[in-house]
Amino acid sequence: MAGLFDKQADLYLDARPDYPAKWYSMLAERTLHHSLAWDVGTGNGQAAIGAADHYEQVIGTDVSLAQLKNAIPHLRVRYIHTPLALSENELVSLIGVENSVDLITVAQAVHWFDLPNFYSLVTRLLRTPGGVFAVWCYNDIVVSPTFDPVMKRFHDTTLPFWNPNIRHVFAGYRELPFPFENIGLGSEGQPLELDIPKKLSFQGFVNMLRSWSAVVTAKDQGVDLLSEKVVREFERAWGGPSLVRSVAYKAFMLAGKVKV
Repeated sequence: MAGLFDKQADLYLDARPDYPAKWYSMLAERTLHHSLAWDVGTGNGQAAIGAADHYEQVIGTDVSLAQLKNAIPHLRVRYIHTPLALSENELVSLIGVENSVDLITVAQAVHWFDLPNFYSLVTRLLRTPGGVFAVWCYNDIVVSPTFDPVMKRFHDTTLPFWNPNIRHVFAGYRELPFPFENIGLGSEGQPLELDIPKKLSFQGFVNMLRSWSAVVTAKDQGVDLLSEKVVREFERAWGGPSLVRSVAYKAFMLAGKVKV
């Protein structure tokens, strides 16, 4: 998936929802130490910034330089580019040492990873005992009874253009392998269901759709899923271009610790 999100990297900051502060509080409550957190696939650093409220140092890594150029600066967050060519041992040395990371997070990205290799890396780096590993995704947006059917019809038009890995997001991570010990925040086959509330402008909503990899892929193939006609239909259902709505993203979390 390297490069898949480079073209729309500049849309991510305004378009994507902010993860609620209480998520990081409940994860931090389950870690014994709060020295180091690692946010993998950090993108513009949304999740890394949230973790920085609870951990002395946060490392945010991404394979995409374009995404990291938009990363949010923070005194306790250090961003590192991690090309796919890096070996597991090289990654370990970049993050710290084995058994040193208190929290590892992956927001809206783990479904793109080589899971066996990544989980091996998590097992090496996560502190045992006391470390927590958490992944989450969101797969739907709830706006209003008038708007939601329009969104469903649009979503159906995007289906041929998604990477097959996105099936895990559509299934709310219920089918995602997650061989870690349950800590009460979602486990393999039983993700924790969460809402992400957000005040969203119509332009912000359109930007979110433009940042979808399926929309970018379709456009590269000569198919404009977000034509002027489609945007006008969304605008009517939204209630006008100047209306700011309270919406909810439907999210799912899996969290655990290394099995011993």
